[in-house]
This record gives sequence, C-alpha cells and structure tokens, in this order.
Amino acid sequence: MDAKEFRGESDEASPSPATLVRWLRENGLVAVGMRLKWRYLVRLGNVPPVVLMFRDGSAGLVVATDPGSGVVWMRDPMGGANDPAVAVDELRLSQVWTGDVVMVRRTRNASEDEQPFDLRWFVHLVLGERKSLRAIMYASMVLSVVTIIPPLIVMQVLDRVVGYNSLATLFSVAMIIVAFSAYEIFLSYARRELTLVMSGRIDARLSLAMFNRLLALPLEFFERNQAGVTIGRVLAIYRVRDFLTGRLMSTFLDMFTLVVVLPFLFVLAPALAWMVLAAAGLIALIIVLFLPPIARAMGFVITAENRRGSILYETVAGIRTIKTLALEHTRRMMWDDVTAEVTTARLNAGRVGNYAQTATMPFDLFINRGIILVGAYMVVRYNLSGGQSGLNIGIGALVAFMMLGGRVASPLVNMARLLEDLTEVRGSLSEAGAVLNQPTETKALTTGMRPPVAGALSFNDVNFTYPGAQTKALNGVTFEVPAGTMLGLVGRSGSGKSTITRLLQGVSRSYTGFLKLDGVDLREINLNYLRRSFGVVLQDNFLFRGTIRDNITAGRPGLSIDDVARAARLAGAEEFIERMPQGYETFIEEGSTNISGGQRQRLAIARALISDPKLMILDEATSALDPESEALVNANLLRIGRGRTMVIVSHRLSSLVDCDQILVMDRGAVVDIGPHKVLLERCTIYRQLWLQQNRHLDPQGGKSSPSAMLAEGDR
Repeated sequence: MDAKEFRGESDEASPSPATLVRWLRENGLVAVGMRLKWRYLVRLGNVPPVVLMFRDGSAGLVVATDPGSGVVWMRDPMGGANDPAVAVDELRLSQVWTGDVVMVRRTRNASEDEQPFDLRWFVHLVLGERKSLRAIMYASMVLSVVTIIPPLIVMQVLDRVVGYNSLATLFSVAMIIVAFSAYEIFLSYARRELTLVMSGRIDARLSLAMFNRLLALPLEFFERNQAGVTIGRVLAIYRVRDFLTGRLMSTFLDMFTLVVVLPFLFVLAPALAWMVLAAAGLIALIIVLFLPPIARAMGFVITAENRRGSILYETVAGIRTIKTLALEHTRRMMWDDVTAEVTTARLNAGRVGNYAQTATMPFDLFINRGIILVGAYMVVRYNLSGGQSGLNIGIGALVAFMMLGGRVASPLVNMARLLEDLTEVRGSLSEAGAVLNQPTETKALTTGMRPPVAGALSFNDVNFTYPGAQTKALNGVTFEVPAGTMLGLVGRSGSGKSTITRLLQGVSRSYTGFLKLDGVDLREINLNYLRRSFGVVLQDNFLFRGTIRDNITAGRPGLSIDDVARAARLAGAEEFIERMPQGYETFIEEGSTNISGGQRQRLAIARALISDPKLMILDEATSALDPESEALVNANLLRIGRGRTMVIVSHRLSSLVDCDQILVMDRGAVVDIGPHKVLLERCTIYRQLWLQQNRHLDPQGGKSSPSAMLAEGDR
C-alpha cells in the first residue's frame, strides 16, 4: 500500500483509528479499531498485528506481550527490518499512548462484501449480535417464569381468599403481585432497550454492507438498468430487516413464554389446552394453503411499485427538461397509469390476504372468546355434579387459564402468520438480490499491483464487444505512445474513441489482447489505485451539493486551499471563482443550477487536476464550453499536460492541433496516428473532418473557395 493514497479527514491533524480502518478495509484487509486498557493489552496473545496510536500522531507496533513481567515488546513501524524490539511497561506507555489500537490482518477467505445477500446472510448478520441476543434470551426466559406466578396467585385468591373472606391474606397476595408486576415492568423495559440497541446495530451493519456492495458494482450494470428500478430493488432489503428484527424477533422471544406456560395450561385444563393447540394448527393450515396466491399477488405489487419508483426518479432527475418542453401532462398521464397499476395490484393482494384473514378469524375468535365459554360450561358441569363430572376445573383455574392462554395463543398464531410474512420476505430478497448479487469489482478494487505510474500506454491487438452487441466496438486496436505524450482521439460517432477511454479507466475489462500501462497489463493493476492515478473529465460532469472547495477536493479532502487554488488556476476556473460571492466557499446547489455549464466543466477539470495525476483523460471535456472558456482551457492544455500523459477525445479538431500524436479511429479500428500536419497530408478521414469544421480555411491554413471546400469534403 502507498501512503500517498491515504485520504484523511479535513479536520484531522493526524489519522484517527476510524480513518485508518476505513482505508485498510478499502484495500482488502481485515481491520478493526478499538480502545483498550493496559490490563487487556498486556494479555494479548496470538492475535493479529496490533498498532498502538500515540498522542503525537505516530504509532508503534506490538510484536509480543509478557503478562508475567508486565511489559509489551514494540517496534517502530518505520524502522528497519533488523531493528530490535523494545520492552515497554505500563508507566512509560501511558505517557504517549492514547489507548486506541488498530488490529490488522489479511484474509484468504471470501470477504463479507462478496457473500450473496440471501436469508443465510441475514441470519449470520443477526447472529453476529450474540452478546445482545443472549441477554435478550435470558430476560425472555425470566419474564416467561414471572408471567406464570400472577395467574397462579389469582387462582388462589379466587378459590381460597374469596371463599374464606380473608382480607389479610388478600393484602399479602396483593403485595406479592405488585412486586412481581414491578419486576416484570423493569425486565420488559430492559429487554425492549436491548432489542432497540441490537436492531440499531443490525440496521447500521446492513446499511453499510448494502451501500458498499452497491458501490462495488461495475459501471456497466448501472448503464444497463434504470436508476429508479435499481433504487427500488435495493430498498426492498429493508423489508427483510423489518421482518427479522420485528415479527420474527418478537415471535422468537414469545416462544420462551410458550415453552414455559404451555405445560401449566395442560396442568390447569388439559381439554382446553388441546383446543387452543388445535385452533392454532387450523390457522396455520389455512395460511399455508393461501401462500401461493399471496406470493403471486405480492410479486405483482413489487413489480408495479418498482415501475412507479422509476418514473418518479426520472421525473425528478429530468425536471428541467420536463419544464422546458412542457411535458407535465405527459408525465402526469404516465404517473396516473402506473399508480392505477399499483393500486390494482395492492387491491388484489389485499383481497387475497382478506380471504385468508376471514378464513382464520373464526378460530382466532374461538381462542379469544370461545375458550372462556367452553371453560365456563366445564366449571358449571363440575359444580353441578359435585366434582363427579371428570371436568376437574374451578373458577380460579379458569381465570388463570384465560390469563395464561392469551400469552400462549398469541405466539402460536404469530408462528402461523410468519409463513405469510415469509412469502413477502422471499420476494423482497429476490428483488434486492437481483441488484446486490450481481458480480462486483471488489476483487479488482482490493487486489492487484500498484506500480509507479509514468503514463506510457500500449494497445496490442485489443478487441472489445459490448454485451448484447453484434459488432465489435474495438477491432484489433494497436498503437503505442510514450509517457508525457499528448494524444488526441478523433473519428466519426461510434468509431470507438470513448470505448478506449473506458478500457483505460477499467470500466470494462472483458477485452482481448493486451492493454498495458508502463509495461504492466492493465488487468493486473489494482483498480482503485488505477483510477486514482487518472484524472478524468467527461462531457457531462456531475458536481455534488456543497461548496466549490469541497467539489474540487472530493477525491482528496485533506488538501489545502493552496492546492485547490493551483488546480483551479490550471483549469481556468480561478477567475470566475474569485467573482463568486464567497469565493471557494460558494455553495453549489443540487444539479449545479447556480453556475453555468462552462463553469461546471472547468470545476470538473480542476477536480481532476487536484491529485496531480500522471495520466489525464478528457472525453469531450470542452464540448459544453463557450468559445471564450474553450479558448482559455485550450490555452492551458500545454500547461496541464506538462509532465503527464494526456488522452483527449474531441470532435473539435482545432483543440487537438497542438497534440503530439492524433489517433484517427473508424468503425472500431485504427486508421492512422501522427501529428496534425502529417495527418492532413496522408489521412483522408482526418482531412475530411478538418475541412468540414474549417471550411473557411484550406488544409494549409489559407482561404479556400466554397466549391473547392465542398469538393474536398465530399471525397
């Protein structure tokens, strides 16, 4: 790893553990930052390398510990390989150590970012909170035991206290119930607090994993799929989160109550207990029968919702075009149609669910209301027969059964309805997996070589075809330019100019042949390192909502204002930035609505230059500039290109006249390469393009007659 690649936070005087851990993880290592006390540090045995963070911004590497002697053995990470380790005790270390440590190791296993997003991954995510789960389970078990005692006490009150009119006993029993109720309230609060904390941690880990996976997807995926549909599918993952931390978690916790309380129900009234189980079983059977139609209906709902989300995203993203072309009516009609589809799909899904709920409602009502009627009948029969009917249940036992029966019936019914929720969860997992389980660039971003970049480029018989295309975008492209060359790319539309820049950036790696940077095959270079070594300016550049300074330093947030001013000066942006109300602190609105297209383009050039890349790619970078701004940027091109390789794609050949070499492309193949004057003489395609754009000049720069220009241009 190259320390020059490290990007710290702008407000950090020295790297924090969190920033270091983030950088290490971005480079494919396993790293964790934490705060340790001496007594734990000195006991560390066979653990990954431990880096101690010191107060002055430096660090030390722990190579061994000796708890018996009370020392740790340390080395200077910047020292030589043969430097001896130094023994440090607690007193000496406490004077320089902040208490923060960073533990680092490399892994040969598939990282968490590469594992498929499926139900197994989510279960593993939840089980990662074992400590919180154990505490919640213990609280649930104690609560289950505590819930048994009040109904049993109530049973005794009804059977004995009321019958004997004993107020003293009633008072004692009331105190016991109050004490147990207070303990139950406190324990329930603690369990809910633990559940909230655990859910928050799971939500944070899920959001980080999802966003990291999304960023690791190749650009080609986003180019092939609608942004609105992609966002809708990704957000479906939160429905899975809600299921795992909501209904599933509560039902799982209620299972402890079921396990503890159900035996007592059979002790109190076996016949009634069997009735509760039978009713819950019938509810489960009905729900299972309704699962297939519910799954189909929910599939239609998810598809319709994704389409509506896509239209909403396109409308917001293209609102300027909609307003300028008065397309409100057209978009409104599209929205009305897709809203009708969503409404119809939800209505159908709701009706299927309503049928299922209606079918299960009689058994649900029997559990809540019918059991007490059956129980009352059993009590009456028992009393009328003088205890000879075989229905051994009293009024106290019936009341206790009803108090406990509700706690048993609820998890039984919830277990049955979990199957219904599981159908929706499967659909959400499928939707999210359609995006998040796509092949990623994670391996290319975290592995590979990091050679010094000078900028020499070499294409040797490079062929490339876009997915689904019938013809090659690049056909046997072969050329070579040394480091420091200003290379222009010209050709008609579709000739393969932008495809070459895509391959250079590693956007597409499924080419054949050899593409080398300084003699190293591009596919062997770490993709993250490669892209940071490039400066790229596109035809339509996106600026983030924030200040001008933040946008210029987006890739290097720790750089100073002097670095920002230098990049802006090279890009020709300094003059208009200084006229802004707040200079470099001027806020850019979303969509860059408060600056012109030319200003936005020059800021993008400054953003590319801020890291002083050895290779720059300008893909139609001056096409959006006005003549004055274009002339300013072109005048600075020689200064921008000093000491670096430049690859400039432009339809305006006048901006390429000063290039060292100009590569002429046609139908994916190299036609010719050479300086401007040489190409004018020997390359027909280049001469035709030049005459079409410069009809007022002859090839040598003099005036030309219209008839001569037409004849020359039509050849």
